[in-house]
Amino acid sequence: MIYAVIAAFIFFLDMGIKNRIEKRMMDGEEKKLGNGFLLLRKYHNRGAFLNMGEKKSGFVAVLSIALTLAMTVLFLVTFSCRGSRLLKSGLALLLGGAYSNTYDRMRRHYVVDYVSFPVKNSTIRNIVFNISDFCIMIGALMMVLGSDQSTLHTAASGYPTK
Repeated sequence: MIYAVIAAFIFFLDMGIKNRIEKRMMDGEEKKLGNGFLLLRKYHNRGAFLNMGEKKSGFVAVLSIALTLAMTVLFLVTFSCRGSRLLKSGLALLLGGAYSNTYDRMRRHYVVDYVSFPVKNSTIRNIVFNISDFCIMIGALMMVLGSDQSTLHTAASGYPTK
């Protein structure tokens, strides 16, 4: 149950920030946060990571839905497993972020990104993220670190672990 709460928290937190950014910031506007450690800016990403697939946004949306559904099934299957907290936590983070970005793609037809890093390298400086992106990356890493073959095999077979 706690893992579903984590996923929902991420979804609603990110959606709240995205809605606020959409209402209060102009395109191209930039604000420094945390003594200049972060940049807040409004960016509409019509593709996937780094705007890949921008010209095929319909395909990106369908792929996003399919991957989110697959991760949801894996999330539900792992509920029957004891242990594997790292795997479940990673899935919760990943799903919270995936639901938020997928919702954006379906509702707005773009994903609202709003955070970047003020580094000298302009290529890196121009990459804009949202909280969901960070949760997806961290969640995927946690899933890899928390998965072992016996847990995944047992979950897939439908028998709870001991």
